[in-house]
Amino acid sequence: MTKRNEIKILLAAIVCRVLWGFSFMASRTALNTGHVFLLLSHRFALALAVMSLLLLTPLADLHLKGKPLLPLIALGLAQPVIYFFGEQVGLLHSNTIFSGVMIAMIPIVSTVAAAPILGEKPTWGQLLFSLLSVGGVVGIGLMSRGSGALDGVGVAALVVAVCAAAAYTLLGRGISGRFTPFERAYMMVAVGSAVFTPLALAQCRGSLAAYVRPLAEPSYLLSILFLGLGCSVVAFFLSCYTITYLTVARETVFSNLTTAVSVFAGAVFLHEPFSPPGLVCCAVILLGIYGVQRAARKEPST
Repeated sequence: MTKRNEIKILLAAIVCRVLWGFSFMASRTALNTGHVFLLLSHRFALALAVMSLLLLTPLADLHLKGKPLLPLIALGLAQPVIYFFGEQVGLLHSNTIFSGVMIAMIPIVSTVAAAPILGEKPTWGQLLFSLLSVGGVVGIGLMSRGSGALDGVGVAALVVAVCAAAAYTLLGRGISGRFTPFERAYMMVAVGSAVFTPLALAQCRGSLAAYVRPLAEPSYLLSILFLGLGCSVVAFFLSCYTITYLTVARETVFSNLTTAVSVFAGAVFLHEPFSPPGLVCCAVILLGIYGVQRAARKEPST
């Protein structure tokens, strides 16, 4: 790929992960008003509505007629459905350190799996710098005030989350030649909405009043707008876009940037404790991401 195109793709990956990094703060705010399924339902219903409106504009690139939908449904089940289930249950049944370490393993698992499945063999430099980035996440986890006891349910759920995230990346990369980034992102939010909305209504005991009541709270509504528009519409599209052009090793290492951004957002906006060692760990994460990009094998121009 050309240098200009590479910069554009890397910027898209950075913006995607920055948005997801702030999503933790938005989710925490929203969960003060509504439960998890309600939050996820509102988030993906809003995203689906907005992306459906985009179909009326030249911005949308959706041409599914004659194409198999099963790969897209599988993509949507992997991310967001299975990943969110695994992550949420894992966080409830494990401590902060273990959950942070497990989620940080997503780039490693994805990169290793990409070799036999997609034929993308990482360089030793990429593997070492990816491990360095994981080390930064582990360092942040060790400094956090972990809560919750580790049990078998938490371990299993986090393993499921890691596998789902890896499956999303591998499947998204594998079908990128048949489906546009918009088509993949659209089906991801559609599947998310189709799964989480019935669960939210069931938790509200079928009451539409209870379903819409949290939206009257300004802080909840603002959080949903950010999660639905920024983290689902924009970030999902950017994620699908970068997966199309970057190898798995180069794309997934950016997931650790999400941790660094979430720590920064918590310190600045929520006044959470942040120490100089935490800054060093964030710098290590960024160095690892930079190293993976620099260590990439020379790719053919596109």
